[in-house]
Amino acid sequence: MPLAIFDLDNTLIAGDSDHLWGQFMCATGRVDPDVFAQKNDAFYAAYQRGTLDIHAYLTFALAPIAGLSQQAVQTLQQQFLQAWIEPILLPKAQALITKHRDAGDTLLIITATNTVVTRPIAQRLGIDALLGCEAAIENDRYTGAITGIPSFREGKVSRLNDWLAEQTLSMADAWFYTDSHNDVTLLERVDQPVAVDPDSQLKAIAEQRGWPIMSLR
Repeated sequence: MPLAIFDLDNTLIAGDSDHLWGQFMCATGRVDPDVFAQKNDAFYAAYQRGTLDIHAYLTFALAPIAGLSQQAVQTLQQQFLQAWIEPILLPKAQALITKHRDAGDTLLIITATNTVVTRPIAQRLGIDALLGCEAAIENDRYTGAITGIPSFREGKVSRLNDWLAEQTLSMADAWFYTDSHNDVTLLERVDQPVAVDPDSQLKAIAEQRGWPIMSLR
């Protein structure tokens, strides 16, 4: 069964869930909205430029839930999903997922956004397999740290290779859908690379290399 790999943010949803989670933290009063929003925007701009320090960003992004129990975070996750994510779900994305599922493909979301944010979204989209940055938990509480390799840029390839070995799957005839130039390393490793509503950098690369370009908007 071929593998159908999807980026999440600005690919399967019409927005960046990581950045939106930061805005949600501001709106719910868990952080100082002025200071946090400025840093959140700066990290997002660095991501768009391709200069993001993923470890610094994850430390920043996970700080607001440090010390919270898993149950407390689950409440935040459901609030975020309903109020912030539901409005930016894309019917065409759901149709694409259904197309691959009906074809018998193995579905996987791989994202640089942490799984606190993305696990509920993946479940909402009906995709069980998710590789994202993992938040550390000790004694049922989030520590604010991460575990393992961040699934960002080359880290996506490393995490995917480890997952493939565990699942005894291969990359033969694999698809990968993404909007971001940060994912070029993984796009180069699949037989079916697809740029979805690509940023300007990825659009130029896709046009140069003859990769398909599509829109789910």
